[in-house]
Formats: sequence, structure tokens, C-alpha cells
Amino acid sequence: MYSSANGVRIYYEVSGDGFPFVMIHANPFDHNLWMYQIAHFSTYFKIIAVDIRGYGRSDKPAQPFSLKDMADDVLGVCRDEGINEAIVGGVSVGSGMALLLGLDHPEFCKALVLVGGSSGPGGSIEERIHGYTKIGVEKYHIQHLKELVAPGFPATRLGKYLLDTFVERDPWLSGESIGQIFRARGGTDMTPRLATMRVPTLVINGEYDNSLGGGKKTASLIPGAEHKVLPNTGHACNIEDPAGFDQFVIDFLKSHNLMPTEPRQ
Repeated sequence: MYSSANGVRIYYEVSGDGFPFVMIHANPFDHNLWMYQIAHFSTYFKIIAVDIRGYGRSDKPAQPFSLKDMADDVLGVCRDEGINEAIVGGVSVGSGMALLLGLDHPEFCKALVLVGGSSGPGGSIEERIHGYTKIGVEKYHIQHLKELVAPGFPATRLGKYLLDTFVERDPWLSGESIGQIFRARGGTDMTPRLATMRVPTLVINGEYDNSLGGGKKTASLIPGAEHKVLPNTGHACNIEDPAGFDQFVIDFLKSHNLMPTEPRQ
């Protein structure tokens, strides 16, 4: 399905029914980064999995835009679906979008799951922009993907298969659009606002995540936030150890009475 509520055509998929759970992927993946969680949590929730602008089947704008524009894309999808409140999960730039939604729209967010990200700009932004715009998607994408998982994971059969599924979509991608995503994330620092967060928040990082320090800091500054570290995983920890990741999420949602006791029939 598509939404153009924010002026950009955004692709999304809906799975299951129940209370809405919105999932926002990372650079440089698409909504299939959440494949395991969609399969699992769609038995309990209505899952809305979005391709953020620049990825998947969504538009690939090359003109400058902001993180707020990207967050508004997600709100537009939810408005089209008649959703007024939801659990919101995001990975990396997706976690930045989720965090901004929690700060700007606390009435919409019942809980936040922030994965592999932090409240401030990420590192290596100029390096990433150079990689996608000068080296090119076809050469740089796989290099970037391998850097976002635990050492050794890309060489496993499962790791190679999973990362190759995203590389197969390279013809859909635009290096200039991906560069704008990095600029949008790099231009937004939410750290000074964290003390005002009113939404229950879980922050998850992989053991080898380059955002581990930023994740710890973010959790420490959000009132009541929990921080979890998933062993033997990297930045994309939810696809590396889905069972361990899902258990963190289940325990968190249970603690806030947001996890159904039984799957929906």
C-alpha cells in the first residue's frame, strides 16, 4: 500500500490486527529488516512496516529534507490507516524518527523501542554520504551492510543470505537520496529534549553496535527508560538474533501492560 499524505509516496505493509505497532527500518535496509518481528508480533498486533523515503518501493527524493519530514511520512501513513496511537519501533535512523515522534507527539506514542541509535547525530556521516554518492550504491551498499552486523556474521550462511536480500534491491536505490537521509539525521540533535520524554522507552543495542555509547547515553537521559544490550550482535541486532531481541521487547511491553497474553485468532 502507499501513502502520499506528506507529499512523498511512501510504501508500507500491514500485517495482523490488534493494537498498532509501527516499525521503521534503518539505513541502508528497507522494511524487511523487521522480517522476523513482523512474522512474530503480527500474531499479537497490527503491524505497520514502512519503507522510509529513499528505500524500498517508496519515493527517492534527492532534494534536502529533514528528520521531521521523515517522521511526518510515518504519521501520514498512520493517518491514512486511521491510527491515532501506536507502539513505535525504529532502528538507527528509524530510531531517530521514532524518538522525534515520541517527543513531538507523545499522545500518539504509547511506547518506544529504539534500536541501534542515539539522540544525537551519528558518526561517519560524511564518509557514508561520500560512499553512496561518489563510490556508488552497487559497490558501497554491501560494504556498509557488513559494517552494521557483528564480526563474522556476514560470512555465515544465514548472514550472507540476509545481507544479499538487501543488495538485490540495489537497482531501486538512489545514492543521492540516501545521502539526504544521512544529512537529515546529522542535522538533528534531540539530546537537550530527552528529559521531557513522557513515553515509556526501551533502548536496545547490540554488543558490537557502534552506537552502543550513544544508546546508553540516550537511555540514561530519558526518565524511566530501560537499556538492553543483545550479546554477539551489531547495529542491526533485531535481524541477527531475533529471538533474543523479541524477548527484550516482550518483557518491556509486558511491564507496561501493552503485551497481549494470547495470540489473536
